[in-house]
Amino acid sequence: MEQAKLKEIMGHKDYTLSELKAKYKALYGPESATPSNKVYLWRKIAYKLQELEHGGLSSQAQGKIEEFIQKYDPVNNKALRPINAFDKKGKKSKLSRDKPLAFARDKRLPIPGTLITKEYKDIHLEIKVLEKGFEYNKKQYRSLTAIAKEVTGAHWNGYLFFNL
Repeated sequence: MEQAKLKEIMGHKDYTLSELKAKYKALYGPESATPSNKVYLWRKIAYKLQELEHGGLSSQAQGKIEEFIQKYDPVNNKALRPINAFDKKGKKSKLSRDKPLAFARDKRLPIPGTLITKEYKDIHLEIKVLEKGFEYNKKQYRSLTAIAKEVTGAHWNGYLFFNL
């Protein structure tokens, strides 16, 4: 039985994009949005076929996944929450719908504690993202641009230099 399922899954690798889309619709329902990436479609189909054969994740596993998402997901991380959602007294402020919320951190930055690495002229750069700023060579910097200037001697956009 296992070999037959594996053979079926591997057989889908040779399908055309339209054949994969048709198989995806058959498995996930006609109303589902169908991706246009062949590899992604094949993987989703393979997962669904295995799920149908062996069953899906247990409710305990699903619960643990949800717990990890709430705890470790950068979107839910306090560093990315709006800074003006509460006034000085701790009461929820009345925010205007037409004003965008100001965020404490730039969305392009990874969460604090992340290491950004880059090779530059045979030098291995390792920058640690802090709550407020960055650390490079045991020295704190306010921006990636300052680190890029320190390393290169020329002005660089920090996000471009570090490919963020």
